[in-house]
Amino acid sequence: MQIHLIAVGTRLESWVDTGYQEYAKRLPRECALRLVPITPGKRTRSSDPGRAVREEGERMLAAIPRGSMVVALDVAGRSWSTGTLADQLRTWLADGRDRALLIGGPDGLWRDCEARAEVRWSLSALTLPHPLVRILVAEQLYRAWSIVAGHPYHRG
Repeated sequence: MQIHLIAVGTRLESWVDTGYQEYAKRLPRECALRLVPITPGKRTRSSDPGRAVREEGERMLAAIPRGSMVVALDVAGRSWSTGTLADQLRTWLADGRDRALLIGGPDGLWRDCEARAEVRWSLSALTLPHPLVRILVAEQLYRAWSIVAGHPYHRG
């Protein structure tokens, strides 16, 4: 199984890539994390932000690998504890289907992306910077894997 992190944003600060890679590289082949950066929609003072969200959403939907289960990261989704995420990961590994995790841009996910998702996952009730979400997801997936594998990383 591969986990495809489909995220809006292509030119981010170097600390974002460094943080993301630190955790992504720790995951084993059986649940490899692959970043798929999506070009942001054009935003100007006079443009409609809904158009930019739609453009991003169309690119995200096109990037979802065939047969993948889609998870939308959304503040309105369900919150998972670390233990719940570990249980989810166990289920995902047993199922074997690839997962596509969608992270929207500054104006959120397009409604068609939300509709395509089988699950909506909320990292927090807080609004988080989208670049930071990449790092948080990578770290939490690694932590969940460490629980599943009996690795000592998670001490909670």
